[in-house]
Amino acid sequence: MAEIRKASSADKKLTLGEIVDLAENLGVRMSDIVIAEAMIAHDMTHDEVIRAVLDAFGFNLLALEIGLNRGNSFLLGSIGRELQACRKRGTAVIGDRFVDKAVVYTIATEVGNHEVGLQPCAGTGDSCVYTGLLKALLESRLSRLQVGRLAALMIKIGTYFKEGKKTTGCNMEGFGAGAACTAAALTEMRKGSPRQVAKAIVLAISPTIAVPCTPRVIVSGLCATHIGGAVLIGNLAANLALKTSIAVPIDVDVMLAMAANIHAAAAPAITTINLDYMRPYFKTQPVVDGFVAGSVLAAEQESGRHVLARAREKIRKFAMSANPLISPFGEAVVGGSSIAVGSPTNMGRIAHELAGGEVKKITIDLTSDLFARRAINVPGILMGAVLGASTKDIKAYHGVLKEITRRRIAVEIRHVTEPEVQRIRIEARGKSAFVDAMNRGGGRLKLVDARPSLAEAQAAAARLGIKLAEV
Repeated sequence: MAEIRKASSADKKLTLGEIVDLAENLGVRMSDIVIAEAMIAHDMTHDEVIRAVLDAFGFNLLALEIGLNRGNSFLLGSIGRELQACRKRGTAVIGDRFVDKAVVYTIATEVGNHEVGLQPCAGTGDSCVYTGLLKALLESRLSRLQVGRLAALMIKIGTYFKEGKKTTGCNMEGFGAGAACTAAALTEMRKGSPRQVAKAIVLAISPTIAVPCTPRVIVSGLCATHIGGAVLIGNLAANLALKTSIAVPIDVDVMLAMAANIHAAAAPAITTINLDYMRPYFKTQPVVDGFVAGSVLAAEQESGRHVLARAREKIRKFAMSANPLISPFGEAVVGGSSIAVGSPTNMGRIAHELAGGEVKKITIDLTSDLFARRAINVPGILMGAVLGASTKDIKAYHGVLKEITRRRIAVEIRHVTEPEVQRIRIEARGKSAFVDAMNRGGGRLKLVDARPSLAEAQAAAARLGIKLAEV
């Protein structure tokens, strides 16, 4: 307790990463640190903190029961009752009885939320996950004390997400916070160390970053996979942290801070697009719409009428340019990423076709995300540019840096701020070459310009079987 009192004070609360470090150093659980900090801050006993944490769920557990037994949501219908009936007969979701319970109870809580409301943490979405998981824990063989500790850990992490949530975004509540808190609770429940808990949290946050919320929450059904998915992702993250040696070097504070900043920056852009596509599917209230100017409603309806046609047109373009069913995959990409390695490597291959003679210098321009991943894509670019090697050439990928040194080829790598940009200049004794391209997934690229000519670059891509994107 003395160590915790020293580390924490009224004007300096512990960060999540500091809780991990302190728990690891003291050889205790993360929940022990969380509870001890609350004992000091509120002058309460251990039992009083546990009781207060569990009592805080009272109203939300009531909402869960309503959603499970008689609730009918205007967005989710009677999904709580339907899933509960499936669970009683056998498998409801994945066949793991505990995880099935947690998912069913989480979704039922959302139904209850639509019926009687819910006390929010970061929002009502993450409260659904905490409440559903808590009920599953209460019905397990764990003691009330053990459940209280896990609940305290969940809620502590949830309060950090609450402070990070500044605008709309399921990434900072139902999906993101829910997944992170589930991962933490399940990892500690399964006897994981504080470091393993932190690893699970980082793994759980990763796929939830920038995921939007509100515009989809007023469309029937979609919320179910957000909050139900939070439980499943949290369970996966916990198992990966506990059962594998997967390396996750990112500090949990860094991951949470990044998620919060991306949340604030991404929400305006994502929400605009979300509203554009989802508005025709929103649940409406005729009485409320009666208070809105007729011209505004007419404009909304007119815009909505074109959504499906625009979507069809866009997806038809995908269909027209998609790979044939019998040969769907591109060439294998050594280095692990078709967008970070495959597309830049293919740019290098095209430049190799355009150049001639002894290569003296190669200059590579990479946009921010590609520049950050230069450790994996530069070997690919160089093997394509110097050796003409394909994306699947493992030997060339691992040997090209030595070959560059042996040939005394000068290499310059530059960072450019324009998004998606990847460029290469080959200075050679015979014929120099330049390729200006936009990065695309699946090993594809869009050619913007080239020397000696764009037409020659397009022809080179065709000879090499490199798929060019039109947009």
